[in-house]
Amino acid sequence: MFTRKFTRTKENFICGHCGHAARGNGYTNHCPRCLWSKHVDVNPGDRAETCGGMMEPVGVEGTQDVRRIVHHCTLCGMVRIVRSAPNDDTKALFALMRSHADSVARGKKI
Repeated sequence: MFTRKFTRTKENFICGHCGHAARGNGYTNHCPRCLWSKHVDVNPGDRAETCGGMMEPVGVEGTQDVRRIVHHCTLCGMVRIVRSAPNDDTKALFALMRSHADSVARGKKI
């Protein structure tokens, strides 16, 4: 049986972490201000996940050109990695990178 892996869902939302009014473009999967997300998808855009927990940004990986944010669900523990967006707050990304590097240096795991 064929299962879609991506559904473009264009939605604006209010961030459940910082209250920022985010404008969705169909690929938006986290708040551009604080980088938090919400666990609502099984596959990107399908809104089929029943957990609904908040996804904390816990790390950044990748290169300067392609950064990916590591999210950890505060409710069920699921870990997801998503691409950063051009409109993500640069200070928030750099703060997350510093925090992640500090955690790795201390031997902390997700």
